[in-house]
Amino acid sequence: MTDHALLLVNLGSPASTSVADVRSYLNQFLMDPYVIDLPWPVRRLLVSLILIKRPEQSAHAYASIWWEEGSPLVVLSRRLQQAMTREWTQGPVELAMRYGEPSIESTLVRLAAAGHKKITLAPLYPQFADSTVTTVIEEAKRVVRDQKLDVQFSVLQPFYDQPEYLDALVASAKPHLQQDFDHLLLSFHGLPERHLQKLNPGHRLEGDCCRDAPPDVAARCYRGQCLRTAQAFAERMGLPDGKWSVSFQSRLGRAKWIEPYTEARLDELAKQGVKKILVMCPAFVADCIETLEEIGDRGREQFREAGGEELVLVPCLNDEPQWAKALNALCERAPLAL
Repeated sequence: MTDHALLLVNLGSPASTSVADVRSYLNQFLMDPYVIDLPWPVRRLLVSLILIKRPEQSAHAYASIWWEEGSPLVVLSRRLQQAMTREWTQGPVELAMRYGEPSIESTLVRLAAAGHKKITLAPLYPQFADSTVTTVIEEAKRVVRDQKLDVQFSVLQPFYDQPEYLDALVASAKPHLQQDFDHLLLSFHGLPERHLQKLNPGHRLEGDCCRDAPPDVAARCYRGQCLRTAQAFAERMGLPDGKWSVSFQSRLGRAKWIEPYTEARLDELAKQGVKKILVMCPAFVADCIETLEEIGDRGREQFREAGGEELVLVPCLNDEPQWAKALNALCERAPLAL
């Protein structure tokens, strides 16, 4: 059978590094209620204030890491799509972005028009969060409802603890970790604490959270899932305690975000005498502005200014062959969505 399509979905990127395109992208991204979970009037006011200065700052950051072929995130996601066409034998493999182009709507409409009634939706996020996984699923549901599409979804579940993903992560990172280094920092994307508390009221987001939590709580705790990924990776790599740690990056605004913060950890490690640090970003499967610019440029500069000597950014999984095989295995067992 070749009528079962696979739709890979990543976050997205501005169409170009122009301030206008960056403003348009940020407006779509930040107005998503799963990203800024405030009532519409408050969200609209807040985003309008952010859009006064942020687009110019972000455009400069995007320009510093932009490739000749375009946005690194989009280019790398396209390469993964090509790699997946060799793995997924059940039908076509398409790529969509939650924000920007190609959109989930245009891609789903095209697939449905071509007669594909079975679609596996694959949000490319290892750990669960409303601002990543849920918003992709809800947008796909909206498109099916509004466009009255006759399609049936299977949905790739968060795969933070799945052996195929962890083994691919180890295989991808191993060559970089075979060099001499003082410390490995696993830096995950951060989230406001309220996003997690809303899903698990009263849940304590500190220390080794979720280790003893019931399954329904652990399934909704992004921070706990990040810690599980990091622990499983360290065990597979044979890294001793003290040789690695976890942090969270990309804070925005004044809200309390999950800790520890990457910026603080970089300063702390440098002050503790760490000279060479490796940084991995396992919340991302493709390198993007958060890895290349935030860690690879600004993080490296910060670490050196704090007394460190060398920061090496370990690439994301991108289009590594073992990652494509792992993703195919994960998608093949994706459960049918209700």
